[in-house]
Amino acid sequence: MADNKPATVNAGLVKEMDAAPKKYPYTLDSEGKANYCPIWRFTQPHMMAFHLSWICFFMSFVATFAPASLAPVIRDDLFLTKPQMGSAGVAAVCGAIAARVFMGVFVDVVGPRYGASATMLMTAPAVFCMALVTDFSTFACVRFFIGLSLCMFVCCQFWCGTMFNVKIVGTANAIAAGWGNMGGGACHFIMPLIYQGIKDGGVPGYQAWRWAFFVPGGIYILTATLTLLLGIDHPSGKDYRDMKKEGTLKAKGAMWPVIKCGLGNYRSWILALTYGYSFGVELTVDNVIVEYLFDQFGLNLAVAGALGAIFGLMNIFTRATGGMISDLVAKPFGMRGRLWVLWITQTLGGIFCIIMGKVSSSLTATIVIMIVFSIFCQQACGMHFGITPFVSRRAYGVVSGLVGAGGNVGAAITQAIWFSGTATWQVTLSRPDAFVWMGVQAVALTLPVMLIWFPMWGSMWTGPREGVEEEDYYLREWSAEEVASGLHQGSMRFAMESKSQRGYKDKRVLEAIAETPAASDVAGVKATVA
Repeated sequence: MADNKPATVNAGLVKEMDAAPKKYPYTLDSEGKANYCPIWRFTQPHMMAFHLSWICFFMSFVATFAPASLAPVIRDDLFLTKPQMGSAGVAAVCGAIAARVFMGVFVDVVGPRYGASATMLMTAPAVFCMALVTDFSTFACVRFFIGLSLCMFVCCQFWCGTMFNVKIVGTANAIAAGWGNMGGGACHFIMPLIYQGIKDGGVPGYQAWRWAFFVPGGIYILTATLTLLLGIDHPSGKDYRDMKKEGTLKAKGAMWPVIKCGLGNYRSWILALTYGYSFGVELTVDNVIVEYLFDQFGLNLAVAGALGAIFGLMNIFTRATGGMISDLVAKPFGMRGRLWVLWITQTLGGIFCIIMGKVSSSLTATIVIMIVFSIFCQQACGMHFGITPFVSRRAYGVVSGLVGAGGNVGAAITQAIWFSGTATWQVTLSRPDAFVWMGVQAVALTLPVMLIWFPMWGSMWTGPREGVEEEDYYLREWSAEEVASGLHQGSMRFAMESKSQRGYKDKRVLEAIAETPAASDVAGVKATVA
């Protein structure tokens, strides 16, 4: 297997990237990916892709959870029951389950720019149609179709994974996704203000909430247009279509092997399950928190919306710090460190969810615990995508789509079990108790993280298999014929960069340092894996 390592290709690319500082305000790796994520810049193509991806994702969250922001008003106008509101909330997150898996395949083929813009343009009509709903069936149906836009998450993570080096991909993914998720909190603050502003302008309340949806619908169209005009798919500065025409982008082979790589890797399914109880829990809280505060503590809509918004708005730094912590721990401890910190953080999130349900008699205690709960829950979301890019290089889009869909599946199941109000046991189950059981569920279903094992890096409890290299793991995704055609070269470049996931405390790295006589060479070995 080692004979297939494209050393000459890597050397040429590294030499080419030496000129990167002249063109970019940051250095590039052997794949042309940025080694740094300066969030204040809009440099093409890396940082422009970063900003476009999170803005589109942010708007998909705003529109999807806007009905939850106005739940008491809509409930009274359409004469809906609490179980019907719960069922509509489940419909909103169910829409993206299949859409996220499909989008994973789509971006692998045509690129994230077209994926993002197509998502926004195709779901914008559903946002406008919220103004036309008249009963439960139309309300639930429209929420389902708006929820399809949450597949923007896959475009967001795929685009960032394409633009940033493996050493900072957890941070870049977490910041972009965190800022996007922030839309779930921002809508609870923004939509009641828009509604109130329209109502104060003389429009009756039963019409004002309908007009309010024209704001996110219009922004959908604007962001899609900006993405098409300004976005670039690849670090080379070109999009997928042009590169395929020129022959500079190697095809990934037939589509079925790509899908098989992603769906056939058991690590994808474990991460999908555990993501369902970090991101899935976050989606559930976004859907129910305003109504919970409104009913439990007798607050008015504006106050309930402002307090409920805190949970989602914490994403401005929480998910980002989750990715940063994952990257930071990976420097000394590698992939095993990433797995440990994910399990610890997500378990703490579940524990604080339990506590939040137990302090339901105090508004102050509820808000304080909710903030702590949101920190751990959202950090765990970011930590998942510090691991996901390493599951499969060939099927990165498929794996991202599957893990992302797992978040929506977890949200749908959690809401159906504890918050929909339709099951027989929910008749006697209070909302505070529902939060308690959601936390118990999150703690229990985080344990499968311990089963994730990479042969070249190990697991939480065990070390790597002797003699297995990163190239061996990623090369097995390709057939002998595909290797002969050179289709595997991108995976081999990624494997070279992925050696950093050993961590500098790894026995192999320490042995290499011990055998290296020159101090400058020792520094070089440490720098390679840091």
